[in-house]
Amino acid sequence: MASVKKNIAVAGCGYWGKNLVRNFAEIGALAAVCDNNPDLANAMSIQHNVPVLTWDAVLADPAIAGVAIAAPAALHYTLAKQAMLAGKDVFVEKPLSLDVNEAQELCQLAEKNGRILMVGHLLQYHAAFLKLKDMVAAGELGRLNYIYSNRLNLGKIRREEDILWSFAPHDLSMILALAGQEPEQVHAHGTYTLHNSIADATITHLEFASGLNAHVFVSWLHPFKEQKLVVVGEKGMAVFDDGQAWPNKLTLYRHAIQWNGDVPVPEKADGEAVELTVSEPLRGECQHFADCIDSRKPARTDGREGLRVLKVLDRASKALKSERPVVKAVENTHPGVMVHESAYVDQPSTIGAGTKIWHFSHVLPNTVIGKNCVIGQNCVLGPDVSVGNTCKIQNNVSLYKGVVLEDGVFCGPSCVFTNVNNPRAEIERKSEYRQTLVKRGATIGANATIVCGHTLGEYCFIAAGAVVASDVPAFALMAGVPAKRIGWMSHAGAKLGADLICPLSGDKYREENGTLVLVEQGKKDATHG
Repeated sequence: MASVKKNIAVAGCGYWGKNLVRNFAEIGALAAVCDNNPDLANAMSIQHNVPVLTWDAVLADPAIAGVAIAAPAALHYTLAKQAMLAGKDVFVEKPLSLDVNEAQELCQLAEKNGRILMVGHLLQYHAAFLKLKDMVAAGELGRLNYIYSNRLNLGKIRREEDILWSFAPHDLSMILALAGQEPEQVHAHGTYTLHNSIADATITHLEFASGLNAHVFVSWLHPFKEQKLVVVGEKGMAVFDDGQAWPNKLTLYRHAIQWNGDVPVPEKADGEAVELTVSEPLRGECQHFADCIDSRKPARTDGREGLRVLKVLDRASKALKSERPVVKAVENTHPGVMVHESAYVDQPSTIGAGTKIWHFSHVLPNTVIGKNCVIGQNCVLGPDVSVGNTCKIQNNVSLYKGVVLEDGVFCGPSCVFTNVNNPRAEIERKSEYRQTLVKRGATIGANATIVCGHTLGEYCFIAAGAVVASDVPAFALMAGVPAKRIGWMSHAGAKLGADLICPLSGDKYREENGTLVLVEQGKKDATHG
């Protein structure tokens, strides 16, 4: 149903923007045009009988509910952010941004402020692709095995972005929509003919966890135009060829593979033209944006969909530069937490702000990590593990179910926690897990082993290589196999002499019933670093 509200302004009236202007005008939604080039803006104004406004005037006009941005890609983030902060819904041409972090910020801003954020992935509004998507969802092609897409032409050659960012977003958007998941690995190779740092042709290969593979070939140095998507499934194959007339844009091939012993034999079938409703994709896209403004429902190609495409583009760009595949990065759903792209954080989990999780580490479900912790490389935490604030866990440490670290605990490299006293590979003893409690400020040295079921007291110090097989008193210095107390350690981490006075802080302690008690706080500053 066509919108009757003239409440959308188009920012950018050039090569592609003029098409947005025309379509928004034809559905009755165009309120104004905006462009830095006054000649372009005035021509659109006269043709469609709408005013020319400056960008600031567009943002200030309460009658304008939405803006469609067709500016250079480098300006997408800035203009979209300004528009949403001004209370406008936003349609922005692809890509959403040239930076993944900026795109993430735009998505969060839209969600926080209840704004519509839509990305111009045009082919998701093409009748042929919508029909193809329905066919795949209905299982007409069976399990998807392979998808490839070609987007080739002579021009339009750009200098602010390479061919990958200029042509491939449409194809990646379609492939991700059909796959229903992000790729695990992205490979890319490019050729640099006209400029030594701007690729003119790229081949991007995607590998999905489901076994699906896909590739995208794009070039602006090709002798003829080709826009073709081929989907290969177990039960059939489909070709979306946008270069064909409408009756032939979508063709279904019910090819099959029969096996003669261990030899696959193809059985070919004639192509079947799939009936489509003729429509202009851009018209459908513009109408969808206008409808979303009215209904407040998320767009089909909303900011999150645009972000997924951007992540794949970013990985492909990195693969182009490194000539190595780029594995999927784990999405960081914990604000203020640094999660390295090679680390994994399973949900549900709780991680405090300021915490850093480094290379190849894995946080399993139902794990709670406090604020300002450092989790080193190749660590495993969980499931059902609790780590307090400001803990430091060095490389190669595993915290199993039942381990609880209070605030300020230090775990040295390769120290070991157990959770069953008598493990056997062939006998499951999950019901026999024992809790290990490490109290505030304790230090565990490199390669030490903590046998489960025991409590390590506040500010105790476990020497490197020690094996703890009993409860440890507060402030105790433990060493040996099995570990025995060989002295006392202060709060500041200094070994205490016979006078039980900390040489670093001046704190005074006394022994009481086999434990150490602080009796007087010193005046020295024992702060380091």
